[in-house]
Amino acid sequence: MSRIPRGKTLTYKEVARRAGRPRAYRAVGNILNRYDSRKYRVPCHRVIRADGRAGGFRWGSRKKLQLLRKEKATL
Repeated sequence: MSRIPRGKTLTYKEVARRAGRPRAYRAVGNILNRYDSRKYRVPCHRVIRADGRAGGFRWGSRKKLQLLRKEKATL
């Protein structure tokens, strides 16, 4: 995930596929929800749902959308 550039997003499914576990997209979401991205500086807010919506975020969906808009990411 640290390779996802500013302004770009990947789906949970795409992250799972790139990790070699294409059907583990729900696990990706669960892991990211528990992950403290501020502490480790990993841009987990750049991972979105397959339908283009933001999806969950440890600090709330509103914060996730703010971060994505700040980076000018398209959903």
